[in-house]
Amino acid sequence: MSPKKLIAVTGATGAQGGGLARAILNDPSSEFRVRAITRDVNSDKAKELARLGAEVVAGDVDDEASLVKAFEGAHGVFCVTFFWHHFWAAQEIAQAANMAAAAKKASVRHVIWSSLEDTRRYLPIDDPRMPTLQEKYNVPHFDGKGEADNLFRAQGLSLTILLTSFYWDNFIFFGLGPKKGEDGRLAITFPMGSAKLPGISAEDIGKCAYGIFRAGGEYIGKTVGVAGGHLTGTEMSEGFSRLFGQPVGYNAVDPDLYRSFGFPGADEMGNMFQFKRDFEREFVGARDLNVARKLNPELQSFDVWLDQNRERIPQE
Repeated sequence: MSPKKLIAVTGATGAQGGGLARAILNDPSSEFRVRAITRDVNSDKAKELARLGAEVVAGDVDDEASLVKAFEGAHGVFCVTFFWHHFWAAQEIAQAANMAAAAKKASVRHVIWSSLEDTRRYLPIDDPRMPTLQEKYNVPHFDGKGEADNLFRAQGLSLTILLTSFYWDNFIFFGLGPKKGEDGRLAITFPMGSAKLPGISAEDIGKCAYGIFRAGGEYIGKTVGVAGGHLTGTEMSEGFSRLFGQPVGYNAVDPDLYRSFGFPGADEMGNMFQFKRDFEREFVGARDLNVARKLNPELQSFDVWLDQNRERIPQE
């Protein structure tokens, strides 16, 4: 019996990386084994991955040398950053550079880079329709990742770029779930008008990444977009109405108003939703539901995700 190929997973205690690690560990017939890379090997999430059978090692995306060591012997590496730890595109780009260089030095045979569009390819930075953030970005957590695509390409890696979508988990953890207005009625609020918003369970992103690794070389050199559904704000509110057994509305506010809400990252998210609204055709078109289902046959629809998480979604 051939030894299992090693997949090194950055962000293994996070949403996407954790989803990939669990997808491999929960598949008894998998041809892969997991090396979970985390800054804190003693965290509860790290200990749980170890209990499931992962090799848990210390590594920091801000430290290239630690990544080279963590990537050694790996057939594949899953690379991801988390903008909301620090809110700076420049730091995400630096972290991506570290991962790309480390993957090259460790002779990794397949790299998946979890990315997003560089919105400046669609909307020039001097376009007055959207305020500029951090001096040179429209949507820093999109533009930084998109800019970093070329850092991975420049290393000559066998690369798959994975375009992700809005986490439905944001309705649980990011404060975007239904809230009561002054009239006492529940509603969700997005500056999306009637545009469709590609969304997905964060766990399913990891499962799609697993599908890419399982496909061997089929997706090397390709950009793959994934989503579990393309829904308007009204369609999402209707899903919440069914779940809660009471009306949940949809407030389609203007992006300028959304940017003024004042929570950390409100300007960033206002720009993000405006981009998704104004470039709906391109953004939705890059995320084929059939491709996601092929990669992950267990892909959840929005209604299934709601049912699975009904006890976890707050009604504020």
